Amino acid sequence: MPFAPRPLIITALIALITTFAGAQETIKIGEFASLTGKEATYGQTVNKGTRLAFEEANAAGGVLGRKLELITEDDQSKPGESATVVKKLISRDKVVAILGELTSGRTLEAAPIAQAAKIPLVSPGATAVEVTAKGNYIFRVCFIDEFQGTVMAKFALDTLKVRRVALLSSVSSAQSVGLSKFFRERITAGGGTVALEQKYGEGDKDFRAQLTAIKAANVEAIFVPGYYAEAALISKQARELGLTVPLLGIDGWESSQLISVGGAAVEGCYFSTHYSPENKSSAVVAFNQRFRARWNEDSNALSALAYDAAMVLIDAIKRAGSTDGAKIRDALAATKNYAAVTGSITFDAQRNPTKSAVVLTVKNGKFTFVQDVNP
Repeated sequence: MPFAPRPLIITALIALITTFAGAQETIKIGEFASLTGKEATYGQTVNKGTRLAFEEANAAGGVLGRKLELITEDDQSKPGESATVVKKLISRDKVVAILGELTSGRTLEAAPIAQAAKIPLVSPGATAVEVTAKGNYIFRVCFIDEFQGTVMAKFALDTLKVRRVALLSSVSSAQSVGLSKFFRERITAGGGTVALEQKYGEGDKDFRAQLTAIKAANVEAIFVPGYYAEAALISKQARELGLTVPLLGIDGWESSQLISVGGAAVEGCYFSTHYSPENKSSAVVAFNQRFRARWNEDSNALSALAYDAAMVLIDAIKRAGSTDGAKIRDALAATKNYAAVTGSITFDAQRNPTKSAVVLTVKNGKFTFVQDVNP
C-alpha cells in the first residue's frame, strides 16, 4: 500500500497531538488567602482544606475527564492586595472560578472584580451580610453575621444568664460593626442591656483604656466581635485589670494563636463558629480522620469550610458539564441539599446557605464544644 504524502502525515500528527494536549489540559481554579501577615493562620488553615478537596477530587478521576489545578495567591493579610491577586488569577492564569477569601473585608475587595469578569467566586467564611450583594456570581458556604451576632446574644441570655454586657468592637471592620449591631438588637429584645460600647482599631496593641471603662460599668460579659490577634491581647489585658467576666467572640477567634498568645486569659471564654471536630456525625468523623492523616493535625471550622467551598464548586462544575463561568454560576445557584461537612447546603436567592452554628469554649488549653445553635 502506498505511503500517504508527507504533508498529510504531518497534518494528522499535529491533529493527534493537539487532541491529546486538549484532553490533558487542566481545569484551573484560583484561590486567594492570607498565607502570610497578621492573619496568616487563617490562610494557611484554609489552604489545607482546599488542597485536600482537590487531591481527593483528582484521585477520584478529576472533573469532566480533566485534572483540577489549584492556583493559590497570597494576599498577605493586607488591604488592597486581594484585588491585585484576583485580577492576576483572572487575567494571567485564566481561572474558571475562584475560592476565597475567608475574611469579609478581603472578599468584599475581590467580589466586584470577579463579578465584572463573570467568574464565580465562592467564599468559605466571609460572613458580612453585604458580601453576596456584590453580584450574582458571588457565593458563600458559611452562615452570615446577622445570624452569628444573634447566636452569641442568645447564648449570653439563655445559657450564661447574663443581662448586662459591654461591646468592644473594631472601627476598622464593617463585619465587626455589623456584628455589634445584631448582638445589641438581640440582647435588648431579650431584656438585656448594653451598658457600654467601646472601640478599637485592628492592629492596636493596648486596650487598657477601653477595658478600664468597661470594668467601671460593672458588666457580666464582654462581646468582642473581632479577630484572634486582638482578642488574645484584649483577654490578657482584661485579666490583668481584674476583669473576670467571660469574653464572647465570633468565628474570627478560631486560631491556635488565640490560645498560644492568650494563654490562661482565654480560658472560659466563648465564641461562635461553624463546625467542631468533636461532632460525632459520620461525615465529620470521616473528614477529620482524612484531614489528620493528610496534615497530622485536627481539622477546624476554617479548614472544613474551605473543603466544603471547594467541593461545592467542584460539584457545580460536574453538574454544569462545562467550565464556562455562566454555566458554573447557574449550577452553583441550583445547589440543593448538598451534604457538606459543615452541614447541608442549599443556596437561597441571595446565594447564602441556611446553617446552624456551634459555640466553643477554651478549656485546658483546647477548643471544646459547648452546644449547637440552630437558626
